[in-house]
Amino acid sequence: MNVAQNMEVIAVAAAIVFGASCYAIAPAAPALQVASSTATVAAPADKAAMHVVVVKAKRLSAAEKARFA
Repeated sequence: MNVAQNMEVIAVAAAIVFGASCYAIAPAAPALQVASSTATVAAPADKAAMHVVVVKAKRLSAAEKARFA
């Protein structure tokens, strides 16, 4: 049997087996927990929790701004 001629059937069969195996082990797997590098601090009752995003980048020069405009 020529494998090159049946590559599509092999790929579909592999996807089906992979998908079935994911569902077969799903209940046994624990929930994914990602460790955070920042400390979680509870917000005071009168204040809503606020997320702070810090963006660090160099400013564009006038020539770079003109090129993008």
